[in-house]
Amino acid sequence: MLILGVAAAPVLVLLFWFYHRDKYEKEPLGMLIWAFLAGCISIVPVFIIGSWWEGNGFKQEGDNFYLAFYSFVVIALTEEFCKFIFVKRILRKSYVDEPYDAILYSVVVSMGFAFVENLLYVSGGGIGVGILRAFTAVPAHATFGAIMGFFLGNAKFKNRKTLNTLLALAGAVIMHGFYDYFLFIKNIPLIQLGALVSLITGVLITMRAIRIHNHQSPYKIL
Repeated sequence: MLILGVAAAPVLVLLFWFYHRDKYEKEPLGMLIWAFLAGCISIVPVFIIGSWWEGNGFKQEGDNFYLAFYSFVVIALTEEFCKFIFVKRILRKSYVDEPYDAILYSVVVSMGFAFVENLLYVSGGGIGVGILRAFTAVPAHATFGAIMGFFLGNAKFKNRKTLNTLLALAGAVIMHGFYDYFLFIKNIPLIQLGALVSLITGVLITMRAIRIHNHQSPYKIL
């Protein structure tokens, strides 16, 4: 139970925080639960694709150029694309009726994924790993989801649908790729601080995205 609690705590805190940023028209909890479960399920195709990568010799080792490919394609593109598929399907629903909803559902899906991933890491690495991830990997996944949701919100409620859809996936992959790349490099002193910079950048972008989409809500009282 302790392992489950440590894995779930940061996810629940972030879900609560993003839910309460929905200022004008709260989403039904039942739909959010379904989105969270979809995020949990999204880790299944990630495992399948990851097994294919590993079976073809792609592993977390090599020079810095290889690690860039591994970070951005093998890890970031695989994980974000699998989440992207589920988010896109959810955003077709009629109850997604304001721009911030796209951010919220994208983050909820990302938190479902992060919960399962976190549970696996904590089960294998212990409570200390869970505490570290509560302040790093879990909020990082939230920012990846928020960036994806921001552009998908633009795609649904504004023009340039194709461009914004591509930016949704590309933005999440780029932020995720940089975060992992700085963590994977071992031969450059203090390079891991780049992951922290990436996380802080993602948080700042997320805050800005939330303000923009809430401002654009059709339910906002002028």
